[in-house]
Amino acid sequence: MIRDPADLTAADYLDSAREMNAANRPYLAHLLAEEAAQRTADPATAAGIRAGFPDPTTTRTETD
Repeated sequence: MIRDPADLTAADYLDSAREMNAANRPYLAHLLAEEAAQRTADPATAAGIRAGFPDPTTTRTETD
């Protein structure tokens, strides 16, 4: 069943971010968590969500 994205809540996006993180998809997890944070009214909660799913392009280290 396809859902309308407008009907999704912050909790829905956060659950999906956790699933993507478990599936080793950090960039997608970051994007979903960012959407969850934007849909969260409390700034402290939003900051906590963002801290839990940092941007993998800024935390990645290059190896030879």
